[in-house]
Amino acid sequence: MSENLRTRLRALPDFPDDLPRFDPASAPADSIELFLTWLDEALAAGVRQPHAFSLATVGDAGLPSSRMLILKNLDAEGWQFATARTSRKGRELAENPRAAMNFYWSELGRQVRVVGSVVELSAEASARDWAERPAADPSPNPAWQLYALRPTEVEFWQASPDRHHIRHRYDLPDQ
Repeated sequence: MSENLRTRLRALPDFPDDLPRFDPASAPADSIELFLTWLDEALAAGVRQPHAFSLATVGDAGLPSSRMLILKNLDAEGWQFATARTSRKGRELAENPRAAMNFYWSELGRQVRVVGSVVELSAEASARDWAERPAADPSPNPAWQLYALRPTEVEFWQASPDRHHIRHRYDLPDQ
């Protein structure tokens, strides 16, 4: 079974043939500007849920865990997402307020990795986020928390047909 699976997996295509080009020399000085450009390009390419990302946190035993979330906003506060403070990720963030996000747009052969510290945003912002959810429950949810990841590192990765994939990294001051 293992060899059959290995053969099947190796036969799967990695990326489309018509990947976009990316020249790090032409990248803007601001990582947010490049992210918003890539997000717009993902939308234009028909990528489903381009605002979805994997969030990795670390629990008390030092073991990482990850799950998919939706980017809620990106502003001076940071890269925003929400969850219940009582959830596993909420408890892990309370213990170790550092995390990593990874956006992946397979249709474009692109990834964006964001690493940094995480802060809780205000109760008012959290309540507003809860109320704005699709098919929102009208009752308040005091456990709902809006978080902001404040990056110390943002890395853009572009696949290349020649397998010389391109990485462009922004190192940012700790906030």
